Amino acid sequence: MDLQQMRYVVAVAETRNFTRAAERCDVVQSSLSHRIAGLERELGVRLFARSSRRVELTSAGAAFVVRARECLAAADGAVADAAAATGVVRGRLAVGVIVTAAAVDVPELLQRYRARHPDVRVFLRSGRSDDMAAAVRGGDLDIAFLGLPEGEPPSGVETVVLDHDAHVLVVPAGHRLAGSARVGLREIADETFVDFVAGTPARDQSDQAFAAAGLVRDVAYEAGVVELITRLVARGLGVALLPSAYIRPLAADDPGLALVPVVDGPRRVEYLAWSRFNPSPATRAMLDVLGVRRQEG
Repeated sequence: MDLQQMRYVVAVAETRNFTRAAERCDVVQSSLSHRIAGLERELGVRLFARSSRRVELTSAGAAFVVRARECLAAADGAVADAAAATGVVRGRLAVGVIVTAAAVDVPELLQRYRARHPDVRVFLRSGRSDDMAAAVRGGDLDIAFLGLPEGEPPSGVETVVLDHDAHVLVVPAGHRLAGSARVGLREIADETFVDFVAGTPARDQSDQAFAAAGLVRDVAYEAGVVELITRLVARGLGVALLPSAYIRPLAADDPGLALVPVVDGPRRVEYLAWSRFNPSPATRAMLDVLGVRRQEG
């Protein structure tokens, strides 16, 4: 058994397809299939159940993949640590970021990071703050930029606070509240709302604010991206509450939207999160680029 065989097995497990796995590993399919078949003979078990249309892990395969990922991560870490000892940072860096990140200009940050560490391959993924915090804890992400309601910091990870922000009311330009100096939640509770999907941290920020005020609102439209939310608002289909630091630059270029401060509205905290357990040289290098001071050990 060797690491290349493990990489092939993990690739097939993740793609559920031998052809796509071979493309990912930059090898011809026949060679990949031959190496996996040889590994199965060596182990005396089948790792995959195959048919003309489907490829699935067997129970033995699922157990093998868990340990194979650990071995591959350890091997990659050994290579990265050896390179770091010579002053060169190599390896991979998996970065998670919420779509409404505003405290850090992530593309600019990645540009600076690549200029300093061109040998690191960076993978970027967007998603929900809670899912990405869990991915950092589980080792699937090295670092993540999160946004969570005040008083709910992510658990099980190292964090620094990047910014505190208040939500603003986003209304169509012709709305009755457009141009108001400020509003309270009670004044807007009867409006029809556009918001993020229920159960996500982005949605929880607004839901918790209304619940704390003893108010109930009508969320008629749910969306996973800000662009759709603002388009629905601009069409007069509802109003929205969105993080101020993120939405202000966008609304400045959109005459169809108006922003109104909310005196008792939702507040969020943007965090930088990374693993407590032995961060990789690539992760430590990113923290250095960000100017984050960390405790060793």
